[in-house]
Amino acid sequence: MKYGINTIDDVDVHGKVVLCRVDINSPIDKSTGGLRDITRIVGCIPTIVELADRSARVVMLAHQGGDLEYQNYASTEPHAAILGELVGRPVQFIDDVCGPAARDAIGCLADGEILLLDNVRFLGEELTLFEEKLHLPPARQAETLLVRKLAPLGNVYVCDAFAAVHRSQPSLVGFEEVLPSAMGRLFEREYASLSRLRENPARPCVFVLGGAKVDDAFLMMRAVLRDSVADVVLTGGLVGQIMLIASGVDIGGPSTEIIRSKNLWRWVGSSQEILADFREKVVLPLDLAVTENGARKELDARDLPTDGAIVDVGHDTVATYCRAIATAGTVCVNGPLGVYEDHVSEYGTQTIWEAIASSRGHSALGGGDSMSAMNKYALRERFDYVCTAGGGMVRFLSGEELPVVTALRMSAVRFR
Repeated sequence: MKYGINTIDDVDVHGKVVLCRVDINSPIDKSTGGLRDITRIVGCIPTIVELADRSARVVMLAHQGGDLEYQNYASTEPHAAILGELVGRPVQFIDDVCGPAARDAIGCLADGEILLLDNVRFLGEELTLFEEKLHLPPARQAETLLVRKLAPLGNVYVCDAFAAVHRSQPSLVGFEEVLPSAMGRLFEREYASLSRLRENPARPCVFVLGGAKVDDAFLMMRAVLRDSVADVVLTGGLVGQIMLIASGVDIGGPSTEIIRSKNLWRWVGSSQEILADFREKVVLPLDLAVTENGARKELDARDLPTDGAIVDVGHDTVATYCRAIATAGTVCVNGPLGVYEDHVSEYGTQTIWEAIASSRGHSALGGGDSMSAMNKYALRERFDYVCTAGGGMVRFLSGEELPVVTALRMSAVRFR
C-alpha cells in the first residue's frame, strides 16, 4: 500500500476478472479516423501486461472524447489494435459497454486474456454534464447502470486512469464502493512524481503556462504561486494574451474576439488579482506574432493593438524565457505557447520545448496538447517526467482533494 491506496501488489488477480479503468483518450485524425497521438495508450501498457502475465482476465474500461470535446467523441475500437501491438498479444474489442454482448464477452474470457469495452461515455451517466449537474456521491454512483451490470462479473477493480483523477464518474469512483480496488502502475508513478514536484521541487522552480485551456492554467498559476511551489511563471498562448489584457494592453480586435467567443473574458479579472499579488513572479510576453498573407510578422507588445490574430510569442519573449529555463532547477510546462500545429506559428513552442528538454533542471510536462507538441518534435526521451494528466495534474498541484484518490483510499479501508 502507498499513500493509503492499494497497489496491484496488494491484490490477488490470478484467474480473477479485473475491471481496469484506463485513460487512453487520444486526439483523432478526422481524415483517417486513426489516432494522432498514442502517448496515453503507451502509459497504461505496464499495468495491462502485468495483470495479463499474472493470469488476470483483464476488462478495460475507457472513454474517448465526450460532450465537452465532441470532435473526439468516438468508439474505442481503433485503440484495441494499437493496444494489441504494444502488449504483444491479442486485445479483443466489443462494441458494447455493459449490455448483454459486453457481459457475454467478459464471461468468455480465459486467464491472461484482454478485452476492451467500447467508450464508457456512450452511457449518459459517464458524461461531464451528468457529473456536473447531479454531483452524485460515490455510493449513488455505485447504483448506476454501468456499476450494477459489470461489478457482479468482476473480482477486482484497478484504476490506472490518472489523467481522469479529478473526475467523479461511475467508472472512476463507483466500483471502489463494491469491489476490492487498487491503483495501477501508471497511477502509482504519476502520484509519486507529482507529489515530489509539489512538495520539494529543485530551485528555482519555473512554470511555463500556455495553451487554450486557460481554466486549468489559471487554477494552477494561482495555487503554485500562493503555495510557493513556483518561483517564476512564464506565460504564453491564450493565457499570456489574457494576462496582457489584465495588465492594460489592448491586444487587438481579432484576438480579443477569440477570447470573448470562447467565454474566457471572465479570467481577465482573475488575472488582475494574480498580477496584483504576484506581479514580480509572473512574466508576460514581450512580443507576439501574427500572420499576414501566410507569412509571420512579429510585434513588440508595446506596439499593440494589431489587426491580426495573435498566433505565437515572438523571438524576444523566447530568448527571455530560454534564459530563465537554462538556470532553473525544475521546469514544469502545461500548454503550448502558440498554434504549434502550423509551421509559421510553431517557433515559440518548438524552441521552448527544446530548451526545456536540454535544460539541466528536472523537466516535467503535462496535458494533451503539450504531449502532442513534444511528440511532434521527437523530444519524449529528453523530458524527465511526462504526465498523462492535464486537468488532473493541475488539480493535484493545486492541492485539491481528488475524487478518485479519495475513492481508492476508502476502498482500501472498506476491503482491508
